[in-house]
Amino acid sequence: MTTISVATINVNGVRAAFRKGMADWVKANDPDIIALQEVRAETTDLEALFAELGEWHILHDAASAKGRAGVALLSRKPAIASRTVLGPDEFDSAGRWLEADYDFGGNVLTVISTYVHSGEVDTPKQVEKYKFLDAMTKRMNELLKDGGDVVVVGDLNVGHTELDIKNWKGNLKNAGFLPEERAYFDTMMQTQGWVDVGRAAHPEQPGPYTWWSFRGQAFDTDAGWRIDYQLATPTLAAKAANYKVHRADSYDTRWTDHSPVVVEYSI
Repeated sequence: MTTISVATINVNGVRAAFRKGMADWVKANDPDIIALQEVRAETTDLEALFAELGEWHILHDAASAKGRAGVALLSRKPAIASRTVLGPDEFDSAGRWLEADYDFGGNVLTVISTYVHSGEVDTPKQVEKYKFLDAMTKRMNELLKDGGDVVVVGDLNVGHTELDIKNWKGNLKNAGFLPEERAYFDTMMQTQGWVDVGRAAHPEQPGPYTWWSFRGQAFDTDAGWRIDYQLATPTLAAKAANYKVHRADSYDTRWTDHSPVVVEYSI
């Protein structure tokens, strides 16, 4: 049996994150697989940034619009397969959904890095968010039926319950905490059977939050949102341990407005 550490991080621009200290975090923690969201760079940029951190195999799906979104998977061993297609042909999911299969001693672990739209109430942005959540929910149901060990990680841009947002009452009508958005998560976890590893590790406890606005005193007062997830199939969730949110020590040591979320899986 092998223990695999999987980290998910919305880097809010990977080049900026490296300028602010991300490399030190990677060196100190050395996850086996790193899922990135909001890369906002080219594959060559990723290759250059990680070149000094040892051998990393890089999969990257950039957004259609340059400098926007972008998801990546970095691993110490190469993936045996990868996929980026999500939803109908006319749906643009580029830079938001990246699946990869990794073989550990004959056992396959599928890791998916995803970046759900942030949305905006009563605008086309919210329509696109629902289109993505529709496609995502359908794909996740297919993955469950396949019966493999799968974990969907990333910035899902929805707080599922009142425990996931410090100021939930003030956000009931805002994108990220709308009843319609949260219903998708009910379907994923209650109907389909995906396990929210973070909530399983911290039942009935507020947070631990993973995102805080750079504005105001949100970080210092811990007025955050838990929107970065690791959702595992039941068989894989049973082998999960040591869930941890790597919250920065202070506001001025942050290298992104999110925190890395790391989980260990026994494969």
